[in-house]
Amino acid sequence: MSIGEIIGLIIVGLIVGALGRLIHPGPDPMGILLTIGIGIASALLVGWLVGGGILGFILAVIVAAVLVALVARMSGPRTATGRV
Repeated sequence: MSIGEIIGLIIVGLIVGALGRLIHPGPDPMGILLTIGIGIASALLVGWLVGGGILGFILAVIVAAVLVALVARMSGPRTATGRV
């Protein structure tokens, strides 16, 4: 994988993170930077495993949505004194 492909996947990851957050229903306890990071990570992972193209993009969105849901579930609701 060349440096150009990696930069391209990072840019696609920004979009994938936003789409992953849109697909995941309900409130998200995480910020936009974490969501973008998840999108970049999923795009790089899928790009490394599957490659580019429309299939890679669709899989990266699905992986990002799953990761956003997992991180949101692990974070859970918080109160001023800690976890609920």
